[in-house]
Amino acid sequence: MDVAVGSGNPVKREAVASVIDGAVAAVAVDSGVAEQPRGHAETVAGARNRARRALAAGAFDVGVGLEGGVAEFDGTDGLFLVMWGAATDGDRAGVGGGPSLRLPDGVTARVRDGAELGPVMDDREDRDGVGRAEGAAGVLTDGRLDRADALAAAAAGALGDLGI
Repeated sequence: MDVAVGSGNPVKREAVASVIDGAVAAVAVDSGVAEQPRGHAETVAGARNRARRALAAGAFDVGVGLEGGVAEFDGTDGLFLVMWGAATDGDRAGVGGGPSLRLPDGVTARVRDGAELGPVMDDREDRDGVGRAEGAAGVLTDGRLDRADALAAAAAGALGDLGI
C-alpha cells in the first residue's frame, strides 16, 4: 500500500509509518486552514484537506492528513492541544483523534491573544524547533508522550475508521 501524508514535516510521516504497513511518502500540501487551527472543527477540516490533497498529489492508495490545533472542551477550564487525523482512499473517508493535553495558563494566555503554539513553546523552552522534535506533547508530558506518538494515535484512529 502506498500512503501519502499531507505534510513535509518528518514527524508526521514518522507517525503514519509507525501505524501502517507500506510505503509512506511525505507530500507538502496546504491545509486550507489557519496556521494555528482553533477549535475542533477547524482542526478536523485541516486534517481532511491534507488527506484529500495528499491523495491527489500522486499515485497513492491512501492519503492521510494530520493537524494539531487548540480547542476548549465543555466542562473543563483552559485551552487544550488537540490532534486530529483524517484518511481517504478517494471513495471513503475516516477521522480519528489523538490525545488532548491541557496547556499551561501562561501558554493559553498567549495563544488566546493570537500567538501560534509552536513559537510560544519555543519561547517557553528557550530553543527553536520544538514542533519538529518532541512537540508540545513531549514538553507537556515531560517526554512520556512525544508529538509522533500523539499524531500516530490520530492517524491510527482515522485509518481504523476507514477499515485499514
